[in-house]
Amino acid sequence: MWILLQLADSAFPTGGFAHSAGLEAAAQAGEVVSAEDVRRFARDAVWQAGFGALPLVRGVYAEPESLPRLDARADAFLANHVANRASRTQGRAFLATAARVFAERIAPVQRRAEGLKLHLAPIWGAVVAALDVDLPDAQRVLLWCAARNVLSAAVRLGLAGTYEAQSILAGLAPLLDEVHARCGGLGPDALAQPAPLLDLLQGTHDRLYSRLFQS
Repeated sequence: MWILLQLADSAFPTGGFAHSAGLEAAAQAGEVVSAEDVRRFARDAVWQAGFGALPLVRGVYAEPESLPRLDARADAFLANHVANRASRTQGRAFLATAARVFAERIAPVQRRAEGLKLHLAPIWGAVVAALDVDLPDAQRVLLWCAARNVLSAAVRLGLAGTYEAQSILAGLAPLLDEVHARCGGLGPDALAQPAPLLDLLQGTHDRLYSRLFQS
């Protein structure tokens, strides 16, 4: 439990707060202008994490030797160049931080990850398995972080107030349970893109006139 709380802590530097998951591009395109729009966007982001990340987490957790193969699967699956880059950036940061904090336990993961793209979802699965974190708990934290990061970005973009964002996050609890129940048992062959508009908007991020976030 203590390790799980540490991984979820915003002070654990994984680079997630440098990314808006496409929210910044959606806001500039006029697709997200209100708190209700932010809530809808966060719901889409959670489903995106459910179908696009949890299967990879589960696959590597169950079979640590599959990390190279599933990292390559993640690279092929993330056709959106912005999402692909964000996944690799966060995966590298997460692994580097975990290796410094839990050096002995993560050393085998580092050796297995040499030369890989280091996408976040498969790396997450490898790290939590090495730390003996229960898979369902690790999946729930990943989903919660996906929602938390979007809402943090919404606050910094002026789309929602601090308390309003926290209220939205609290209200997402039933959805987080629903997504975990639906996607927690899926394997890598079930990877899917449930929010194509979110993905398309994120892909325009590099063309924004001004940008606060990396993605």
